[in-house]
Amino acid sequence: MARPIKPRCVYSNPRAYYFKPRGIPLRFLQEVVLASDEFEALKLHDYDALNQVEAAKKMNISQPTFGRILDRAYKKVAQALVLGKAIKIEKKDY
Repeated sequence: MARPIKPRCVYSNPRAYYFKPRGIPLRFLQEVVLASDEFEALKLHDYDALNQVEAAKKMNISQPTFGRILDRAYKKVAQALVLGKAIKIEKKDY
């Protein structure tokens, strides 16, 4: 049995929940879903310029967990950019 996920502190709400390539209707695009904790990790690390230790403390998780969340977020964003997919940001679920 897997260990339950520890609740993460997510404070940010994005201004937009969808991003897509210009000129292609959304109904023709596949989407990549960015979880709220992945969005928060990107914001804290890249926008707020916090290092992983500081950002992990703000989210109330360990630094290795933060690193894994950040890695998942980067891979999803890269996949959307390379393959021309839409990015859907989930609303807070914690």
